[in-house]
Amino acid sequence: MELADGRAAHYVALMMAAPILAAAFASWRVVLGIGLVAAVLGASFALTEPTPSLVTAIDLAGIAFASGVAAAVAALRQRQGEQIAELSKLASVAQQAVLRPLGPQVGTLAVAARYISSTATAEIGGDLYEAIDTPYGVRMIIGDVRGKGLDAVRLASIVLGSYRHVAYERADLRAVVADLDRAVARNVGDEDFVTAAVVEERGGTLTIVNCGHPSPLLLRRGAVIPLEPPAPAPPLGFMPVVRPRVERLEPGDRLLLFTDGLGEARRDGEFFPTADRAWRLLGHGTVGDGLASLETALVEWVHGRLDDDIALVLMEYTGPPTGATVPVPSWEVGAAEA
Repeated sequence: MELADGRAAHYVALMMAAPILAAAFASWRVVLGIGLVAAVLGASFALTEPTPSLVTAIDLAGIAFASGVAAAVAALRQRQGEQIAELSKLASVAQQAVLRPLGPQVGTLAVAARYISSTATAEIGGDLYEAIDTPYGVRMIIGDVRGKGLDAVRLASIVLGSYRHVAYERADLRAVVADLDRAVARNVGDEDFVTAAVVEERGGTLTIVNCGHPSPLLLRRGAVIPLEPPAPAPPLGFMPVVRPRVERLEPGDRLLLFTDGLGEARRDGEFFPTADRAWRLLGHGTVGDGLASLETALVEWVHGRLDDDIALVLMEYTGPPTGATVPVPSWEVGAAEA
């Protein structure tokens, strides 16, 4: 270029920078328009020269060439953006197909759920939840599949499909866990797994079995109580042997179930203080209002940048129906006979 243009500065050639810069954010039509304006301005400047030279013609040709290249780049960027938007839409549809809306009432529980995505692209995760009213009481599950993307969503759908079946068939939550473990083991590799907590509310008795999942938080009269399992158990896929934790509920008690994205949310190395803020954020208003407050506080804490997707389920025990009989969980019967 310097051989034809010479060593002297020719400012007409600088006009080609305009369409190149516009290609980073504008559509190809806008880029061509900017290139046309740059060419017209360049020609106007050239006409002010006493004797237009070959160098000026080369500069104007350079503006036209740069405009064409910039328009092609803008068209490619625009097409890729549309593809990403379509993938994001399909990912959202897939996620909604796996996670059905919960609440507002399931049996004797007021229930709300929320899924907080860590990214606006199609990188979706395998967080899962469900709450159903069964002959054995209201049963809920929350879980997290190792990994992201469509493989994680596929495994989450397998776990939920199995759970929606066995939750109605098995009286004992330990049998539910055993069935889910077999379903996971049949569909994953050696290093894949699913952490999960399965919860049952039956006549005011809360039973939790935990397979390597963050412990639910019980909110009662201003206190926040982590419901740790009696003994640790590995995730689904690793043949967990679980021991139930049993609690008696009081009307107004709330229980927060969440995936590990909540516990790992941090800013400047400091984790979000879930237990410290849980009652203030979740203990008032409806359960849906509580989750909305928690999400707002969480997003503000991390300045809108989450490292992982988060699934949240908040339930409130409203008390047994008048005149209802209270079935006794199978492990309580076994303990009494022993």
